[in-house]
Amino acid sequence: MYNLLKGKKGIIFGALDSKSIAWKVAERAHEEGAKIVLTNAPVALRLGTISELAEKTGSQVIPADATSIMDLEHLVDESMKILGGKIDFVLHSIGMSINVRKGRSYTDQNYDWSQKGTDVSALSVHNVMQTLYKTDAMNEWGSIVALTYMAAQRVFPDYNDMADNKAYLESVARSFGYFFGRDKKVRVNTISQSPTPTTAGSGVKGFDGFLAFAEKMSPLGNATALECADYIVTMFSDLT
Repeated sequence: MYNLLKGKKGIIFGALDSKSIAWKVAERAHEEGAKIVLTNAPVALRLGTISELAEKTGSQVIPADATSIMDLEHLVDESMKILGGKIDFVLHSIGMSINVRKGRSYTDQNYDWSQKGTDVSALSVHNVMQTLYKTDAMNEWGSIVALTYMAAQRVFPDYNDMADNKAYLESVARSFGYFFGRDKKVRVNTISQSPTPTTAGSGVKGFDGFLAFAEKMSPLGNATALECADYIVTMFSDLT
C-alpha cells in the first residue's frame, strides 16, 4: 500500500455487502490509511452485512436515509465528532429503481415508483452535497465522488429509468461542483464503472448478456469492483 489517504477522514455511503463497490472502496481507503464512517439507509443495514465491514475497517456505522435532510445533518455532525474534524472525502454509491425490481418496462412506468427512484438515486446526491456545503463540513481540497453509469449518455434499454436517474445525478454533480469548487475548493466528480455483478447490478434484466457485451466492446475488458475502488482512492487522494 502507498498511504495515499494517511490522515484523511471520509464518509462512505452505500456499502451493502462484499459485492458492493462501496464496500471495496471502504476496504481500500482503510488500507491506504483513512479513517471512515460507514452509512446506509436503515432498511439496507438490516438487509446487508455492513457490520462485518465496520469491524474489518475499525469504523462506526451511522444509519441515514439520504433523502432525509434531518438524517444527513445528524450523520455529518456525528461523523465529524467520531473522526475528529472536517471531512476530506465522501463517496455517494446509492441507486435504486422500483420499476426495475418489479419488472416494469421503460414504456410502462409507474410514476410513483419513478419519483421514489429519482429521490433515492439522484436527488440524494444534491441532499448530501447541500448538507456538507451548508455545514461547512468539508476540508479545502476535499473530494466528493458519486458513482454513475454511461447509460446517462447512451441507450441501454434494460437499464430502464436508472439511466434517467444517472443523467440527473451527473447534472447535479456538475452544477453543485461549480459552487463547491468556487466557494469551498472541494472537488466533485462522477465515475462510471464497468458493468459489475453487485447485488443491485445483478437485478437488471439481461445483466449477464450486458456484462459479456461490455467485456467484448472494451479493449482492456471490464474493470472489476476492486479496480474501480483503486481509481476512486486516487480521486480521494492529493494526487488529483
